[in-house]
Amino acid sequence: MDGTYQLAQLNVGRLVASTDDPRVAEFMGALDRINGMGKRMPGFVWMMEGSGEPGTGNTGNAIGGDPRFVANLTVWEDVESLENFVWNTVHRQFYERRAEWFEVMGDMHFVMWWVPQGHRPTLGEALERLDHLKAQGDSDHAFGWSYLEEARLWRTRGCAPVAAE
Repeated sequence: MDGTYQLAQLNVGRLVASTDDPRVAEFMGALDRINGMGKRMPGFVWMMEGSGEPGTGNTGNAIGGDPRFVANLTVWEDVESLENFVWNTVHRQFYERRAEWFEVMGDMHFVMWWVPQGHRPTLGEALERLDHLKAQGDSDHAFGWSYLEEARLWRTRGCAPVAAE
């Protein structure tokens, strides 16, 4: 995509316990560090902020009134920048351990789409894109990693889906 567009992404998860529960304490304790690192990465543009309280990340943006549903909504200059953060930093270690802190989601919970440079998507807009992806599959309106030819790292460094034990 040319420089007039940037890549937005939404990732939704449901914690296995409330944010103050010891079962998710390690995840909650790392949020500020991981989010701060992401904000310093080349190609990072913007992140939806939660309450702003230390150690809460975006957990203040509950979905459907359920405080255990958390969302990460960011904008990046390009696919390569997002991939670099996801797969080439400590973020990957937390991604690989996601089953420790998050319920296995039965349906899609990740979506990307192109936004005009300078646009900051709302959570409502992002959830609409996710619903569109669920209903229609990959399209220019909403897509996953496999839809992007320029996405390379997820093919080699991505993790296998988490299976129920």
